[in-house]
Amino acid sequence: MKLGMIGLGRMGSNMAQRIALGGHQVVGFDLNPQARKELEAKGAASADSLAALVAALPAPRTLWLMVPAGDITDNTLKDLLSLLAAGDTVIDGGNSNYKDTVRRARIFAEKQMDYIDCGTSGGIWGLTEGYSLMIGGEKAAVERARPLFEALAPAKDQGWGHVGPVGSGHFTKMIHNGIEYGMMQAYAEGFSILKHKSEFALDLHQVAEIWRTGSVVRSWLLDLTSDALGKNPNMSGIAPYVVDSGEGRWTVDEAIALNVPAPIITQSLIERLRSRDDDSFTDKLLSAMRNEFGGHAIKSE
Repeated sequence: MKLGMIGLGRMGSNMAQRIALGGHQVVGFDLNPQARKELEAKGAASADSLAALVAALPAPRTLWLMVPAGDITDNTLKDLLSLLAAGDTVIDGGNSNYKDTVRRARIFAEKQMDYIDCGTSGGIWGLTEGYSLMIGGEKAAVERARPLFEALAPAKDQGWGHVGPVGSGHFTKMIHNGIEYGMMQAYAEGFSILKHKSEFALDLHQVAEIWRTGSVVRSWLLDLTSDALGKNPNMSGIAPYVVDSGEGRWTVDEAIALNVPAPIITQSLIERLRSRDDDSFTDKLLSAMRNEFGGHAIKSE
């Protein structure tokens, strides 16, 4: 099978390499010439424009997008619509909002093109460990792309699945990431409590290693946490600023829309937002309130 890969950031490039290792031909495109050179060094071909990429693929074509959610995805798809033909397939492997995915799929359906959404998890480890793939789309289109999913997954029959119609793949990945927020927050808070119990002088890396085997809280995320603690026990040089890429916000929005209580995921999102406020007016006002009603001392900056 010959695939066109659009977006050769670290994850896209690694996915292209894994697909190529699975015996498939890959032609990649990225606006960055260096990214194209790096893909070529991994044994795949590259194209210097979307038009050249489409021309290099046999019909019916299959193209995989790994570009940021939002306007970049919309603009790329708009350019592709004028280049592709009926019977071609586009797979969006990025973290698009599922509502955008449903809208985009309708546009492609009008042109008799298939649109598949593939929620993709695995990050920088996917090249060696395989990717977790949550796939939405028409059954026939997903089945035609099966060789690609089998090449990317940890095994042909593990770590991937067709979860439902168009939009369901990105919806499932959105909830996956919301759960991830809560898990990360729980680990971070627990290890912080351990660290603050100074009289015990606990070795956090040792504790994480103990928990990795046999414990009910063991997970791959704990494996990565242990690795981070082993490299940098005090988190030296790391600013207490946690970014979010949007999926947590979308998960909370969906929970509210569906009247589903999701306090853990919601609070973990709030904690990420709180981490960005290095001059918290909220905390300053709280301190002032305590002084007003109770005469409690205010700590000066």
